[in-house]
Amino acid sequence: MAHLFIFGLGYTAKRIAAAMEARGWQVSATGSAGNVDFEDSDAVRASLAEATHILSSVPPDRKRGTDAVLESYRADIGDHWLGYLSSTGVYGDQQGAWVDESSPTGDGRRSARSDADAEWMQMGARVFRLPGIYGPGRSALDRVREGKARRIDLPGQVFSRVHVDDIASGVVAALTTSAPSGAYNLGDDLPASGNAVTEHACALLGLEPPPMQTLDEANLSEMALGFYSENRRVANGKAKRVLGWRPHYPTYFEGLASLLGPQGEDHASDGQRHS
Repeated sequence: MAHLFIFGLGYTAKRIAAAMEARGWQVSATGSAGNVDFEDSDAVRASLAEATHILSSVPPDRKRGTDAVLESYRADIGDHWLGYLSSTGVYGDQQGAWVDESSPTGDGRRSARSDADAEWMQMGARVFRLPGIYGPGRSALDRVREGKARRIDLPGQVFSRVHVDDIASGVVAALTTSAPSGAYNLGDDLPASGNAVTEHACALLGLEPPPMQTLDEANLSEMALGFYSENRRVANGKAKRVLGWRPHYPTYFEGLASLLGPQGEDHASDGQRHS
């Protein structure tokens, strides 16, 4: 039986685990919802010895700049099928231009992520570069309802995003085919401004959009400011060509509509961030 071992069973990885279990795979994992303690090296190595495929969703330590999985278990994973959930943040700011898997990486604010991305690539992993992730319990609909949505006055600012279930289907496609190692961008077909997504969420909920603010007026955290300092569109053509993948939610219009219940309520989720 094929056996998938996941480092870090969080929001996104849970969806991948469920999809593989539905296909008859055995799945074991570390993380708060997993069945293996990351710090118990004997238990981890025992599970790795049984695994046929390994996927890591553990982000690098920002302060130390190191990848905990590679730091602790590099020698134990090299002969397996490897996958890694990375970030399109590795492309840095492109002033709204398109990027694909051949674009340079390592010049953005996420230097630790870029280094980890490169390390996993060197080990022969399938590296899934993910833009902003949304899904049940974690979308513009939730931010609007909670009063946390913002509209920032930054003309020309665009982002890419992806529904969590489309990440799962892309990773499943790589797991169940002879997908070659390398990078794969998993994003939807319509990069758009955060303002446009917030305004559409408000329209779906029948609420007025929040006021437009400058960056100074918004009083954003350092992390959020870093997010708004980058501007790019992420192309997904390679994943479509090589994996045969197609996003079920090609734009935020379909994605947000799918998250509305019969009375306009968001579907709940107890998931945590994959990172």
